[in-house]
Amino acid sequence: MSLAEKILQGDIRAAARLMRDVDDGFSSALPELKTLYPHTGNAYILGITGPPGAGKSTLTDQITASFRQSGRRVGIVAVDPTSPFTGGAILGDRIRMNRHADDEGVFIRSLATRGALGGISRSTGEVVNIMDAMGMDVVIIETVGVGQDEIDIVRMAHTTAVVMVPGLGDDIQAIKAGILEIADVFVVNKADRDGADRTARDLSMMIEMGNRKEGEWLPKVMKTEACRGTGIEELMAEFEAHRGFLSASGIMQRFTEEKNRAVFSEMLKERLFNSVNGRILENGELKRIVAGMGTRSVDPYSAVEEVLDRYLLDAGSESA
Repeated sequence: MSLAEKILQGDIRAAARLMRDVDDGFSSALPELKTLYPHTGNAYILGITGPPGAGKSTLTDQITASFRQSGRRVGIVAVDPTSPFTGGAILGDRIRMNRHADDEGVFIRSLATRGALGGISRSTGEVVNIMDAMGMDVVIIETVGVGQDEIDIVRMAHTTAVVMVPGLGDDIQAIKAGILEIADVFVVNKADRDGADRTARDLSMMIEMGNRKEGEWLPKVMKTEACRGTGIEELMAEFEAHRGFLSASGIMQRFTEEKNRAVFSEMLKERLFNSVNGRILENGELKRIVAGMGTRSVDPYSAVEEVLDRYLLDAGSESA
């Protein structure tokens, strides 16, 4: 049997192997992903983002435990930063979620960003689809924690929780980052710290000042102490409320359409670039263009137009 067929029969090792192949960029993973795709679209995808040190991993651990108490199977995609010097990653989120290691209803996959921006890895979407096809009821994506640039999660998760923590100037960061637009739920974690009430109050004030149309979801500010499990029950209720809102308002369908459009567009851009770039690299044209740009005898604008005209027209004539 293929890896995809084994995954659909509940083979965890096959799923882990395919996730590794996807993350490593092996072309052999493509047919498997094609087989699994019709079996996706059932999981509830929850994004957990926010600055480093906000307690995202500990909060994810508590959220997972709560989902498991209600009998739901949970997949976790934990994204860690890659060193720009060694290319390595610590992948330490599993340590904080160690109590779920022996739970057959929880599957944790760590991913390194490998230079990708936006808080998630390039292979995150495919890994989420594999977990979805595995039969996970909920897939939690914990982003890398880079701060102001983590907007990619919004295009992937049904519900995005932005985790803040008092004492790091996060109220100012929220204004600078335009983070009000990406959060469905705000979580002020480590709420036992001084300044937690002020952080929650400032966030609530900014939400009220935001330009929201009638009928749009209004994010709430929830306070938690993840290390003690305080406030988790109320947070879970808010997740369920947002999920119900998406379904009742018809936004879930619109979200799915926009997500599918973005997935297709990104995949098309990547395949086109790899195809054209591979050809001009192989025939030496890229080297000639770069050399010409260095002497200013070639401008990049004309070079791009010529390459596109030549290779896109070639592709069109070949398909015809």
